[in-house]
Amino acid sequence: MRVAVISDVHSNLHALEAVRREIERERPDEVWNLGDSVGYGARPSECCEILARLTTHSLVGNHDLAAIGRLSLAGFSPVAAAAAAWTQQHLSESATAYLTGPEPSSKLVGCELYHGSPREPVWAYVLRAAGAADAFSLSSEPLVLVGHSHFALAASLIDGQLEFDLAPEGTVVDLTVGRRLLNPGSVGQPRDGEPRAAYLLLDLDTGRAEFRRVEYEIERTQSEIRAAGLPEQLARRLSRGL
Repeated sequence: MRVAVISDVHSNLHALEAVRREIERERPDEVWNLGDSVGYGARPSECCEILARLTTHSLVGNHDLAAIGRLSLAGFSPVAAAAAAWTQQHLSESATAYLTGPEPSSKLVGCELYHGSPREPVWAYVLRAAGAADAFSLSSEPLVLVGHSHFALAASLIDGQLEFDLAPEGTVVDLTVGRRLLNPGSVGQPRDGEPRAAYLLLDLDTGRAEFRRVEYEIERTQSEIRAAGLPEQLARRLSRGL
């Protein structure tokens, strides 16, 4: 089975459309979404409508939960809270329905999915080797997929040896050896210094994972963020992938 894995779309319609086109050319059997479909960007409802059609399995993230009123804004930074409050006012009924069903974690055959981490699926980040070690200790399946950090990352645990690093475009991971923890990176707001939209392509039959990046119209997303009156920082950061 071939699976495209996406995460952290964050209401960036143009990034999502670019990734969707790439995914449809690849024709995977399934598409998994690790959450935070909304927040930060200016097109939350349109993104949810596309994701509802595109994905076969979805998680909910902290920004999603805030948007549907199931999570307090007290834990968010001022910029993130402002974006979440704006999203609450601009979410369609169908988008709300899409975000209401999923949980922040899920277990599939041979694979565990978390928006954040096994330690705390909504809020916790896996950004360093220690976090990956903790995630391996709290999970049992050979493959663990996480989102939330907006960094494309790959960790391995083979014969007790832990390795952890960024996963730039073209990184290929052998899933047949040891255990793996992978973060596909962010579709809509990358923070690993690479502004292109990110996703991950899995071939679970051959045991191969490949990290992909996709060009999109960053300026259009920035213009929409500014026109919506969202914080300027959310537009500026997209050009730098930070």
